[in-house]
Amino acid sequence: MSILKTIFKGVAALIVLSIVALATLALFIFADFSTTPPTPKQEKNWINDVTQLNPIKVAKVIQPTSIEEVQKAITSSTGEISIGGGRYSQGGQIGKENSLHIDMRALNQVVHFAPEQQLITVQSGMRWRDLQEVIDRENLSIKIMQTYANFTVGGSLSVNVHGRYMGEGPIIRSVKSIKVVLADGRVVTASAKENTEIFYGVIGGYGGLGVIVEATLELVKNVKVARETQAMNIAEYSAYFQQNIKNDSRVIFHNADIYPPNYTQVNSVSWLASDKPLSVQTRLIPKDTNYWWQPKVTEFVADYKFGKWLRQYLFDPVQYAFEVVQWRNYEASYDVKELEPSSRANTTYALREYFVPVAHFDRFSAKMADIFTRYEVNVLNVSVRHAYADTGSLLAWAKEEVFAFVVYYRQGTSKHAQQEVQTWSRALVDAAIEEGGTYYLPYQLHATTAQFHSAYPNAEAFFALKHRLDPNNRFNNQLWTQHYTPKSECSLQAMC
Repeated sequence: MSILKTIFKGVAALIVLSIVALATLALFIFADFSTTPPTPKQEKNWINDVTQLNPIKVAKVIQPTSIEEVQKAITSSTGEISIGGGRYSQGGQIGKENSLHIDMRALNQVVHFAPEQQLITVQSGMRWRDLQEVIDRENLSIKIMQTYANFTVGGSLSVNVHGRYMGEGPIIRSVKSIKVVLADGRVVTASAKENTEIFYGVIGGYGGLGVIVEATLELVKNVKVARETQAMNIAEYSAYFQQNIKNDSRVIFHNADIYPPNYTQVNSVSWLASDKPLSVQTRLIPKDTNYWWQPKVTEFVADYKFGKWLRQYLFDPVQYAFEVVQWRNYEASYDVKELEPSSRANTTYALREYFVPVAHFDRFSAKMADIFTRYEVNVLNVSVRHAYADTGSLLAWAKEEVFAFVVYYRQGTSKHAQQEVQTWSRALVDAAIEEGGTYYLPYQLHATTAQFHSAYPNAEAFFALKHRLDPNNRFNNQLWTQHYTPKSECSLQAMC
Protein backbone atom coordinates (compact mmCIF):
# COMPACT_ATOMS: atom_id res chain seq x y z
CA MET A 1 0.00 0.00 0.00
CA SER A 2 2.85 2.39 0.86
CA ILE A 3 4.38 1.73 -2.59
CA LEU A 4 1.09 2.68 -4.25
CA LYS A 5 0.95 5.87 -2.19
CA THR A 6 4.51 6.74 -3.22
CA ILE A 7 3.67 6.16 -6.88
CA PHE A 8 0.49 8.20 -6.57
CA LYS A 9 2.34 11.08 -4.92
CA GLY A 10 5.00 10.97 -7.65
CA VAL A 11 2.42 11.03 -10.43
CA ALA A 12 0.49 13.80 -8.72
CA ALA A 13 3.65 15.85 -8.28
CA LEU A 14 4.51 15.40 -11.96
CA ILE A 15 1.00 16.47 -12.99
CA VAL A 16 1.19 19.57 -10.80
CA LEU A 17 4.64 20.41 -12.09
CA SER A 18 3.47 19.95 -15.66
CA ILE A 19 0.48 22.23 -15.11
CA VAL A 20 2.67 24.91 -13.52
CA ALA A 21 5.24 24.63 -16.29
CA LEU A 22 2.69 24.77 -19.07
CA ALA A 23 0.88 27.65 -17.41
CA THR A 24 4.15 29.56 -17.11
CA LEU A 25 4.95 28.89 -20.73
CA ALA A 26 1.43 29.86 -21.81
CA LEU A 27 1.69 33.18 -19.99
CA PHE A 28 5.02 33.82 -21.68
CA ILE A 29 3.71 32.93 -25.12
CA PHE A 30 0.45 34.78 -24.99
CA ALA A 31 1.85 37.86 -23.25
CA ASP A 32 2.95 39.30 -26.58
CA PHE A 33 0.89 37.19 -28.94
CA SER A 34 -0.71 40.25 -30.48
CA THR A 35 2.62 41.95 -31.14
CA THR A 36 3.55 42.11 -34.80
CA PRO A 37 7.25 41.40 -35.37
CA PRO A 38 9.01 44.46 -36.78
CA THR A 39 10.01 44.24 -40.40
CA PRO A 40 13.74 44.94 -40.93
CA LYS A 41 14.31 48.09 -42.93
CA GLN A 42 15.56 47.25 -46.41
CA GLU A 43 17.79 50.05 -47.67
CA LYS A 44 19.13 50.14 -51.20
CA ASN A 45 22.41 48.26 -51.67
CA TRP A 46 22.61 47.19 -48.04
CA ILE A 47 22.86 43.46 -47.47
CA ASN A 48 22.91 41.49 -44.22
CA ASP A 49 22.80 37.91 -42.99
CA VAL A 50 20.28 36.14 -40.78
CA THR A 51 21.92 37.33 -37.52
CA GLN A 52 21.57 41.00 -38.58
CA LEU A 53 25.05 41.59 -37.15
CA ASN A 54 26.84 42.25 -40.43
CA PRO A 55 25.28 45.05 -42.50
CA ILE A 56 27.37 45.69 -45.62
CA LYS A 57 26.93 48.53 -48.12
CA VAL A 58 27.67 47.20 -51.60
CA ALA A 59 27.97 49.22 -54.80
CA LYS A 60 25.18 47.39 -56.61
CA VAL A 61 22.99 44.30 -56.30
CA ILE A 62 22.04 42.25 -59.34
CA GLN A 63 19.86 39.14 -59.69
CA PRO A 64 20.89 37.19 -62.79
CA THR A 65 18.50 34.67 -64.30
CA SER A 66 20.98 33.02 -66.68
CA ILE A 67 24.61 31.97 -66.84
CA GLU A 68 25.13 34.52 -69.59
CA GLU A 69 24.02 37.31 -67.26
CA VAL A 70 26.55 36.15 -64.67
CA GLN A 71 29.28 36.15 -67.31
CA LYS A 72 28.33 39.63 -68.49
CA ALA A 73 28.29 40.98 -64.91
CA ILE A 74 31.84 39.76 -64.44
CA THR A 75 33.34 40.74 -67.81
CA SER A 76 31.66 44.16 -67.98
CA SER A 77 32.92 45.27 -64.56
CA THR A 78 36.33 45.68 -62.98
CA GLY A 79 35.82 45.89 -59.22
CA GLU A 80 35.32 43.33 -56.49
CA ILE A 81 32.45 40.85 -56.61
CA SER A 82 30.60 39.24 -53.72
CA ILE A 83 28.11 36.39 -53.98
CA GLY A 84 25.02 35.64 -51.90
CA GLY A 85 22.24 33.07 -51.79
CA GLY A 86 19.97 32.40 -48.83
CA ARG A 87 22.22 34.59 -46.64
CA TYR A 88 22.50 32.12 -43.79
CA SER A 89 26.26 32.43 -43.38
CA GLN A 90 26.76 34.60 -40.34
CA GLY A 91 30.03 36.51 -40.61
CA GLY A 92 30.02 38.61 -43.79
CA GLN A 93 30.84 35.69 -46.11
CA ILE A 94 28.22 37.00 -48.54
CA GLY A 95 29.49 40.55 -48.93
CA LYS A 96 32.26 43.10 -49.27
CA GLU A 97 31.97 46.86 -49.06
CA ASN A 98 31.52 48.58 -52.45
CA SER A 99 31.45 45.27 -54.31
CA LEU A 100 29.13 44.20 -57.07
CA HIS A 101 26.87 41.79 -55.21
CA ILE A 102 25.46 38.89 -57.22
CA ASP A 103 22.25 37.67 -55.58
CA MET A 104 21.88 34.16 -56.98
CA ARG A 105 18.33 33.43 -55.87
CA ALA A 106 16.72 34.12 -59.26
CA LEU A 107 18.96 31.55 -60.97
CA ASN A 108 16.79 28.73 -59.65
CA GLN A 109 15.63 26.31 -62.32
CA VAL A 110 15.97 22.57 -62.83
CA VAL A 111 18.30 22.00 -65.80
CA HIS A 112 18.02 18.21 -66.14
CA PHE A 113 16.38 15.49 -64.08
CA ALA A 114 17.13 11.79 -64.61
CA PRO A 115 15.09 9.88 -62.01
CA GLU A 116 16.19 6.50 -63.34
CA GLN A 117 19.84 7.48 -62.73
CA GLN A 118 19.03 9.24 -59.45
CA LEU A 119 20.69 12.43 -60.67
CA ILE A 120 19.49 16.02 -60.96
CA THR A 121 21.14 19.15 -62.35
CA VAL A 122 19.92 22.47 -61.00
CA GLN A 123 20.88 26.10 -61.15
CA SER A 124 22.71 27.11 -58.00
CA GLY A 125 20.18 29.64 -56.73
CA MET A 126 17.52 26.97 -56.26
CA ARG A 127 16.52 26.36 -52.67
CA TRP A 128 16.54 22.81 -51.36
CA ARG A 129 12.86 22.99 -50.47
CA ASP A 130 11.95 23.74 -54.09
CA LEU A 131 14.21 20.93 -55.30
CA GLN A 132 12.48 18.55 -52.87
CA GLU A 133 9.11 19.24 -54.47
CA VAL A 134 10.48 18.13 -57.84
CA ILE A 135 12.18 14.92 -56.73
CA ASP A 136 9.53 13.86 -54.21
CA ARG A 137 7.16 13.17 -57.11
CA GLU A 138 9.57 10.40 -58.14
CA ASN A 139 9.95 9.22 -54.55
CA LEU A 140 13.56 10.38 -54.47
CA SER A 141 15.42 12.28 -51.78
CA ILE A 142 18.48 14.50 -51.47
CA LYS A 143 21.49 12.44 -50.44
CA ILE A 144 23.22 15.10 -48.28
CA MET A 145 22.03 18.54 -47.17
CA GLN A 146 21.77 20.55 -43.97
CA THR A 147 18.83 20.19 -41.58
CA TYR A 148 16.95 23.24 -42.89
CA ALA A 149 15.74 23.46 -46.47
CA ASN A 150 15.79 27.25 -46.98
CA PHE A 151 19.42 27.35 -48.14
CA THR A 152 20.37 27.61 -51.80
CA VAL A 153 22.23 24.77 -53.47
CA GLY A 154 25.13 27.03 -54.44
CA GLY A 155 25.45 28.46 -50.96
CA SER A 156 25.46 24.96 -49.48
CA LEU A 157 28.22 23.89 -51.86
CA SER A 158 30.23 27.02 -51.12
CA VAL A 159 30.35 26.18 -47.42
CA ASN A 160 30.49 22.39 -47.99
CA VAL A 161 27.54 21.73 -45.68
CA HIS A 162 26.69 18.56 -43.86
CA GLY A 163 23.61 17.29 -42.08
CA ARG A 164 22.46 14.48 -39.83
CA TYR A 165 22.90 11.76 -42.45
CA MET A 166 24.58 8.63 -41.14
CA GLY A 167 27.27 7.09 -43.32
CA GLU A 168 27.85 10.40 -45.08
CA GLY A 169 29.63 13.66 -44.27
CA PRO A 170 30.37 16.84 -46.27
CA ILE A 171 28.08 17.51 -49.21
CA ILE A 172 31.01 17.19 -51.63
CA ARG A 173 30.60 13.42 -51.23
CA SER A 174 27.30 13.65 -53.18
CA VAL A 175 28.25 16.12 -55.93
CA LYS A 176 28.85 14.69 -59.42
CA SER A 177 29.89 17.96 -61.05
CA ILE A 178 29.54 21.73 -60.98
CA LYS A 179 29.65 24.60 -63.46
CA VAL A 180 31.60 27.66 -62.38
CA VAL A 181 32.04 31.10 -63.94
CA LEU A 182 35.63 32.23 -63.36
CA ALA A 183 37.09 35.73 -63.10
CA ASP A 184 37.82 35.89 -66.85
CA GLY A 185 34.21 34.99 -67.69
CA ARG A 186 34.88 31.40 -68.72
CA VAL A 187 32.34 28.73 -67.79
CA VAL A 188 34.15 25.63 -66.53
CA THR A 189 32.71 22.22 -65.72
CA ALA A 190 34.50 20.63 -62.78
CA SER A 191 34.24 17.27 -61.07
CA ALA A 192 36.38 14.73 -59.27
CA LYS A 193 37.66 13.67 -62.71
CA GLU A 194 37.61 16.93 -64.71
CA ASN A 195 39.22 20.20 -63.63
CA THR A 196 39.66 18.54 -60.26
CA GLU A 197 41.60 21.39 -58.69
CA ILE A 198 38.72 23.76 -59.36
CA PHE A 199 36.19 21.22 -58.09
CA TYR A 200 38.01 20.71 -54.81
CA GLY A 201 38.71 24.42 -54.43
CA VAL A 202 35.29 25.85 -55.24
CA ILE A 203 33.30 23.44 -53.03
CA GLY A 204 33.97 24.79 -49.57
CA GLY A 205 35.67 27.83 -51.11
CA TYR A 206 33.19 30.47 -49.89
CA GLY A 207 32.90 32.29 -53.21
CA GLY A 208 36.62 32.99 -53.40
CA LEU A 209 37.33 31.35 -56.77
CA GLY A 210 34.25 31.92 -58.91
CA VAL A 211 30.48 31.75 -59.17
CA ILE A 212 28.83 28.32 -58.96
CA VAL A 213 26.00 28.43 -61.50
CA GLU A 214 24.98 24.76 -61.81
CA ALA A 215 25.37 21.55 -59.83
CA THR A 216 24.66 17.90 -60.61
CA LEU A 217 23.73 16.02 -57.45
CA GLU A 218 23.29 12.39 -56.51
CA LEU A 219 19.88 11.39 -55.15
CA VAL A 220 18.68 8.42 -53.11
CA LYS A 221 15.35 6.68 -52.57
CA ASN A 222 12.83 8.37 -50.31
CA VAL A 223 11.92 5.97 -47.50
CA LYS A 224 9.78 5.92 -44.38
CA VAL A 225 11.72 6.63 -41.20
CA ALA A 226 10.82 5.90 -37.58
CA ARG A 227 12.23 7.83 -34.64
CA GLU A 228 14.13 6.20 -31.79
CA THR A 229 15.59 8.09 -28.83
CA GLN A 230 17.75 7.26 -25.85
CA ALA A 231 18.68 9.57 -22.97
CA MET A 232 22.03 8.98 -21.25
CA ASN A 233 24.97 10.53 -19.45
CA ILE A 234 27.39 12.22 -21.82
CA ALA A 235 30.17 9.85 -20.72
CA GLU A 236 28.16 6.97 -22.22
CA TYR A 237 27.46 8.51 -25.60
CA SER A 238 30.64 7.76 -27.56
CA ALA A 239 30.52 4.03 -26.76
CA TYR A 240 26.74 3.97 -27.35
CA PHE A 241 27.24 5.54 -30.79
CA GLN A 242 29.93 3.05 -31.78
CA GLN A 243 27.91 0.05 -30.62
CA ASN A 244 24.38 1.01 -31.64
CA ILE A 245 24.39 3.70 -34.32
CA LYS A 246 27.50 3.80 -36.51
CA ASN A 247 27.18 0.38 -38.15
CA ASP A 248 23.41 0.13 -38.27
CA SER A 249 22.56 0.51 -41.95
CA ARG A 250 18.94 1.31 -41.07
CA VAL A 251 19.90 4.67 -39.49
CA ILE A 252 19.21 7.51 -41.94
CA PHE A 253 19.42 10.55 -39.64
CA HIS A 254 21.20 10.81 -36.31
CA ASN A 255 22.15 13.52 -33.85
CA ALA A 256 22.56 13.80 -30.11
CA ASP A 257 21.46 16.86 -28.16
CA ILE A 258 23.66 17.91 -25.23
CA TYR A 259 21.58 19.77 -22.65
CA PRO A 260 22.78 23.09 -21.22
CA PRO A 261 23.58 24.48 -18.73
CA ASN A 262 25.28 21.42 -17.17
CA TYR A 263 26.31 19.59 -20.38
CA THR A 264 26.24 16.22 -18.62
CA GLN A 265 23.16 14.68 -20.25
CA VAL A 266 22.55 13.68 -23.86
CA ASN A 267 19.48 12.69 -25.85
CA SER A 268 20.33 10.47 -28.81
CA VAL A 269 17.82 10.88 -31.68
CA SER A 270 17.88 8.51 -34.64
CA TRP A 271 15.57 8.03 -37.60
CA LEU A 272 15.63 4.47 -38.96
CA ALA A 273 14.33 3.14 -42.26
CA SER A 274 11.03 1.48 -41.41
CA ASP A 275 8.08 -0.45 -42.86
CA LYS A 276 5.75 0.70 -40.08
CA PRO A 277 2.56 2.62 -40.97
CA LEU A 278 3.01 6.38 -41.27
CA SER A 279 2.00 8.53 -38.32
CA VAL A 280 2.57 11.66 -40.46
CA GLN A 281 0.90 11.39 -43.85
CA THR A 282 2.24 14.63 -45.34
CA ARG A 283 5.24 14.03 -47.59
CA LEU A 284 6.87 17.46 -47.09
CA ILE A 285 6.46 20.10 -44.40
CA PRO A 286 4.12 22.67 -46.02
CA LYS A 287 5.77 25.96 -46.95
CA ASP A 288 2.95 27.96 -45.38
CA THR A 289 3.25 26.33 -41.93
CA ASN A 290 2.64 28.79 -39.10
CA TYR A 291 5.50 28.84 -36.59
CA TRP A 292 4.23 31.44 -34.16
CA TRP A 293 4.71 29.34 -30.99
CA GLN A 294 8.06 27.62 -31.67
CA PRO A 295 10.15 30.83 -31.58
CA LYS A 296 8.44 31.80 -28.33
CA VAL A 297 9.33 28.50 -26.71
CA THR A 298 12.92 29.03 -27.87
CA GLU A 299 12.90 32.50 -26.34
CA PHE A 300 11.50 31.10 -23.09
CA VAL A 301 14.32 28.54 -22.94
CA ALA A 302 16.87 31.27 -23.69
CA ASP A 303 15.48 33.66 -21.08
CA TYR A 304 15.39 31.39 -18.04
CA LYS A 305 17.40 28.58 -16.48
CA PHE A 306 14.00 27.20 -15.51
CA GLY A 307 13.17 27.15 -19.21
CA LYS A 308 16.24 25.03 -19.92
CA TRP A 309 15.27 22.70 -17.07
CA LEU A 310 11.73 22.38 -18.42
CA ARG A 311 13.02 21.63 -21.86
CA GLN A 312 15.24 18.79 -20.62
CA TYR A 313 12.87 17.23 -18.08
CA LEU A 314 9.40 18.01 -19.44
CA PHE A 315 9.15 19.32 -23.00
CA ASP A 316 11.57 16.89 -24.64
CA PRO A 317 10.43 13.80 -22.70
CA VAL A 318 6.83 14.54 -23.70
CA GLN A 319 7.80 15.27 -27.31
CA TYR A 320 9.82 12.07 -27.66
CA ALA A 321 7.37 9.84 -25.78
CA PHE A 322 5.37 9.19 -28.93
CA GLU A 323 6.34 7.01 -31.86
CA VAL A 324 6.68 8.97 -35.10
CA VAL A 325 6.93 7.46 -38.57
CA GLN A 326 7.22 9.83 -41.53
CA TRP A 327 8.90 10.22 -44.89
CA ARG A 328 12.60 10.96 -45.15
CA ASN A 329 11.73 14.01 -47.24
CA TYR A 330 9.46 15.32 -44.49
CA GLU A 331 12.29 15.13 -41.96
CA ALA A 332 14.57 16.92 -44.45
CA SER A 333 12.24 19.86 -45.16
CA TYR A 334 12.48 21.95 -41.98
CA ASP A 335 12.00 25.71 -42.28
CA VAL A 336 14.23 28.20 -40.41
CA LYS A 337 11.09 30.22 -39.64
CA GLU A 338 10.55 27.91 -36.67
CA LEU A 339 13.65 29.52 -35.09
CA GLU A 340 13.16 33.15 -36.09
CA PRO A 341 12.56 35.51 -33.13
CA SER A 342 10.22 38.48 -33.26
CA SER A 343 13.20 40.85 -33.19
CA ARG A 344 16.99 40.72 -33.43
CA ALA A 345 17.50 44.31 -32.32
CA ASN A 346 18.98 43.72 -28.84
CA THR A 347 19.70 40.00 -28.95
CA THR A 348 20.20 37.55 -31.76
CA TYR A 349 20.59 33.81 -32.21
CA ALA A 350 23.67 32.41 -33.88
CA LEU A 351 25.60 29.23 -34.54
CA ARG A 352 29.15 28.04 -34.08
CA GLU A 353 30.50 24.62 -34.97
CA TYR A 354 33.53 22.55 -34.09
CA PHE A 355 34.81 19.25 -35.50
CA VAL A 356 36.96 16.78 -33.59
CA PRO A 357 38.18 13.23 -34.31
CA VAL A 358 35.72 10.68 -32.96
CA ALA A 359 38.25 9.34 -30.44
CA HIS A 360 38.45 12.78 -28.81
CA PHE A 361 34.72 13.24 -28.12
CA ASP A 362 35.02 13.02 -24.33
CA ARG A 363 38.02 15.34 -24.04
CA PHE A 364 36.58 18.04 -26.28
CA SER A 365 33.08 17.91 -24.76
CA ALA A 366 34.61 18.44 -21.30
CA LYS A 367 36.65 21.41 -22.52
CA MET A 368 33.60 22.84 -24.27
CA ALA A 369 31.45 22.58 -21.12
CA ASP A 370 34.16 24.29 -19.08
CA ILE A 371 34.41 27.20 -21.54
CA PHE A 372 30.63 27.67 -21.73
CA THR A 373 30.37 27.65 -17.94
CA ARG A 374 33.34 29.93 -17.39
CA TYR A 375 32.09 32.56 -19.85
CA GLU A 376 28.39 32.14 -18.96
CA VAL A 377 27.41 31.52 -22.58
CA ASN A 378 23.67 31.36 -23.15
CA VAL A 379 23.64 28.08 -25.06
CA LEU A 380 20.27 26.70 -26.11
CA ASN A 381 21.51 23.45 -27.58
CA VAL A 382 24.58 21.55 -28.71
CA SER A 383 23.76 19.07 -31.46
CA VAL A 384 26.30 16.33 -32.11
CA ARG A 385 26.51 14.86 -35.62
CA HIS A 386 28.85 12.35 -37.26
CA ALA A 387 30.73 12.73 -40.54
CA TYR A 388 33.13 10.63 -42.53
CA ALA A 389 36.21 12.25 -44.05
CA ASP A 390 36.05 14.76 -46.88
CA THR A 391 36.90 13.39 -50.32
CA GLY A 392 39.45 16.09 -51.10
CA SER A 393 38.25 19.71 -50.83
CA LEU A 394 41.16 22.07 -50.14
CA LEU A 395 39.42 23.64 -47.15
CA ALA A 396 38.18 20.35 -45.71
CA TRP A 397 36.74 20.55 -42.21
CA ALA A 398 36.62 16.74 -41.95
CA LYS A 399 40.16 15.59 -42.59
CA GLU A 400 39.21 12.29 -40.93
CA GLU A 401 36.12 10.78 -39.33
CA VAL A 402 34.74 13.40 -36.93
CA PHE A 403 32.01 14.38 -34.54
CA ALA A 404 30.54 17.82 -35.22
CA PHE A 405 29.43 19.95 -32.27
CA VAL A 406 26.81 22.41 -33.55
CA VAL A 407 26.31 25.15 -30.95
CA TYR A 408 23.10 27.21 -31.03
CA TYR A 409 23.23 30.18 -28.67
CA ARG A 410 21.85 33.65 -28.00
CA GLN A 411 24.00 36.75 -27.67
CA GLY A 412 23.58 40.48 -27.33
CA THR A 413 24.07 42.69 -30.36
CA SER A 414 26.15 45.38 -28.65
CA LYS A 415 29.87 45.75 -29.37
CA HIS A 416 30.65 44.55 -25.85
CA ALA A 417 28.50 41.46 -26.31
CA GLN A 418 30.16 40.69 -29.63
CA GLN A 419 33.57 41.03 -27.98
CA GLU A 420 32.52 38.52 -25.33
CA VAL A 421 31.53 36.05 -28.04
CA GLN A 422 34.88 36.54 -29.72
CA THR A 423 36.69 35.66 -26.49
CA TRP A 424 34.96 32.35 -25.84
CA SER A 425 34.85 31.50 -29.54
CA ARG A 426 38.64 31.74 -29.78
CA ALA A 427 38.96 29.58 -26.68
CA LEU A 428 36.81 26.91 -28.31
CA VAL A 429 38.79 27.09 -31.55
CA ASP A 430 41.95 26.48 -29.54
CA ALA A 431 40.28 23.55 -27.78
CA ALA A 432 39.27 21.99 -31.11
CA ILE A 433 42.75 22.45 -32.59
CA GLU A 434 44.31 20.93 -29.46
CA GLU A 435 42.21 17.83 -30.08
CA GLY A 436 43.28 17.56 -33.72
CA GLY A 437 40.09 19.17 -35.01
CA THR A 438 38.91 22.35 -36.63
CA TYR A 439 36.10 24.91 -36.64
CA TYR A 440 33.50 25.78 -39.28
CA LEU A 441 33.98 28.88 -41.43
CA PRO A 442 30.40 30.10 -42.20
CA TYR A 443 29.99 31.82 -38.85
CA GLN A 444 31.19 35.01 -37.18
CA LEU A 445 34.81 35.82 -38.02
CA HIS A 446 36.24 35.66 -34.52
CA ALA A 447 39.06 33.20 -35.16
CA THR A 448 42.51 34.71 -35.72
CA THR A 449 44.38 34.15 -38.98
CA ALA A 450 46.87 32.01 -37.06
CA GLN A 451 44.00 29.82 -35.85
CA PHE A 452 42.62 29.67 -39.39
CA HIS A 453 45.90 28.31 -40.76
CA SER A 454 46.26 25.84 -37.90
CA ALA A 455 42.76 24.51 -38.52
CA TYR A 456 43.04 24.57 -42.33
CA PRO A 457 46.60 23.52 -43.24
CA ASN A 458 45.79 23.46 -46.99
CA ALA A 459 44.81 27.13 -47.00
CA GLU A 460 48.03 28.11 -48.80
CA ALA A 461 47.21 25.69 -51.62
CA PHE A 462 43.75 27.26 -51.85
CA PHE A 463 45.27 30.75 -51.94
CA ALA A 464 47.74 29.69 -54.63
CA LEU A 465 44.83 28.43 -56.73
CA LYS A 466 42.96 31.67 -56.10
CA HIS A 467 45.96 33.68 -57.30
CA ARG A 468 46.02 31.69 -60.55
CA LEU A 469 42.26 31.78 -61.20
CA ASP A 470 41.55 35.23 -59.78
CA PRO A 471 44.82 37.19 -59.95
CA ASN A 472 43.09 40.53 -59.39
CA ASN A 473 41.22 39.25 -56.31
CA ARG A 474 37.84 40.12 -57.74
CA PHE A 475 35.90 37.49 -55.79
CA ASN A 476 36.00 38.74 -52.24
CA ASN A 477 34.05 38.91 -49.00
CA GLN A 478 34.69 39.56 -45.32
CA LEU A 479 36.11 36.07 -44.74
CA TRP A 480 38.78 36.43 -47.41
CA THR A 481 39.47 40.05 -46.54
CA GLN A 482 40.44 38.80 -43.10
CA HIS A 483 42.59 35.82 -44.08
CA TYR A 484 43.82 36.29 -47.67
CA THR A 485 46.51 38.72 -48.76
CA PRO A 486 46.93 38.90 -52.56
CA LYS A 487 50.51 38.38 -53.69
CA SER A 488 50.77 41.91 -55.10
CA GLU A 489 49.84 43.39 -51.71
CA CYS A 490 51.86 40.78 -49.90
CA SER A 491 55.09 41.73 -51.67
CA LEU A 492 54.54 45.38 -50.86
CA GLN A 493 54.13 44.51 -47.20
CA ALA A 494 57.21 42.24 -47.24
CA MET A 495 55.01 39.43 -45.85
CA CYS A 496 55.51 36.78 -48.54
